[in-house]
Amino acid sequence: MLLEVEGLKTYFYTSKGIVKAVDNVGFKLNKGEVLGVAGESGCGKSTLAYSIIRLVPPPGRIVGGRISFMGSDILKMPEEEFRVKVRWKGISMIFQGAMNALNPVYTVGDQIAEVLMLHRSLTKREALQEAAELLKMVGLDPRRVRSYPHELSGGMKQRVVIAMALALRPPLVIADEPTTALDVVVQAQIMNLLKRLQRELKMSIILITHDMSLIAEIADKVAIMYAGKIVEIGSSDRVFNNPLHPYTRALINSIPSLRKELKKLEFIPGVPPDLIQPPPGCRFHPRCKYVFEPCSKEEPPMVEVEPGHYVACWLYAKR
Repeated sequence: MLLEVEGLKTYFYTSKGIVKAVDNVGFKLNKGEVLGVAGESGCGKSTLAYSIIRLVPPPGRIVGGRISFMGSDILKMPEEEFRVKVRWKGISMIFQGAMNALNPVYTVGDQIAEVLMLHRSLTKREALQEAAELLKMVGLDPRRVRSYPHELSGGMKQRVVIAMALALRPPLVIADEPTTALDVVVQAQIMNLLKRLQRELKMSIILITHDMSLIAEIADKVAIMYAGKIVEIGSSDRVFNNPLHPYTRALINSIPSLRKELKKLEFIPGVPPDLIQPPPGCRFHPRCKYVFEPCSKEEPPMVEVEPGHYVACWLYAKR
């Protein structure tokens, strides 16, 4: 087992109240697996990613739970030990919006080299040579080590950020919306690049996106998040071919299909709940067309409906 998250709670303490951005989330990830995390904007996907790499921005705090990475509880590690031993060496991250992730006043080579100089104690010259090799690995001209971010296109910047995340060959990479603001052609190139690198380097990936079609393309397992909680998790085949939670069904049925016969597209009425005062019981019940008596009173437990396929819904818990 590479990563095991149990009962993770990350809250933001604001002047208006406590925002329960990630509330009692748990999942497991094996070596070499790709986990896709999907859900609407504001459901807690990115906060989950920042919690795993321990970079939750203030006023956010991890207030409960356990994150076990390669057998060690990384939430109990002192910050300096985590920075030296785990962050970037064990778990790295492709941040959302490469345009904002790169420093405009340094060359991309310097920004990749900094990681190598800090963690592997390379000289500046050795680190720049390694940076050039990393750029080549992600399909860029090695001479781009001397380029500044403003001299690169959106897709090229995204490749630089991927190269930076892979600099220390970590066993786990978190990709937070890696294709945001890119056109469909570049999106496909970036996803093909991630698939190739995952296969060659045998690394695990947590892919965070609201695009179900991207997850279908690359993920082995799928976790569906809603209002700070995972409502369904299972293998890609099971979740896409037999979605159990009404929210998962609506997400999948909102996507036009090219291969199947024409179907009526679904939409989800209403808006996601306020996470300062989430609705009682199942958090999806105000928008659910299958709502019945216990949904608005009690929170549904996570139950295994078929091997490895879990759902938190009273439609199945009552059985």
